[in-house]
Amino acid sequence: MKRSTSPDRFLTHAERVQAEAAVAEAEVRTSAEVKLVIARHCWSGIKAKAAAVFHKLGLDKTAERNAVLVLLVTTNREFLIYGDEGIHQKVGQSFWDDVRDVMAGHFREGRFGEGLAEGIRRIGGKLADHFPDRAEDKNELPDEVAFEQ
Repeated sequence: MKRSTSPDRFLTHAERVQAEAAVAEAEVRTSAEVKLVIARHCWSGIKAKAAAVFHKLGLDKTAERNAVLVLLVTTNREFLIYGDEGIHQKVGQSFWDDVRDVMAGHFREGRFGEGLAEGIRRIGGKLADHFPDRAEDKNELPDEVAFEQ
């Protein structure tokens, strides 16, 4: 299947529903925030793009610095998992590498919805281990996929 590079048309409807359900499921179990963003271009490098999107969405403002951004860039065909310092200190780089590898395996087979959902479920599990849900916690960001040009 040829995929559009337009961020809002890259995923099929079913894949988008699958990814958004994984975000909602993850956030029920943790006080942290998980955000999936699909962007068209990444001119300055994916790490710089992720840092800019992370800041723009206010993910760097969580009290425990435990937000996670999953950024997928359609034109460049690359993605990055960007965890804030609170969660990164607890899980280390090897965890992010493992999640990336699992997601990449799905992506290589064209199964983007499954790859995103599986990665987000794994991230949500670790977030729940280290930052469990609290009664006073509120969902600070919508669970829907966000799009950047």
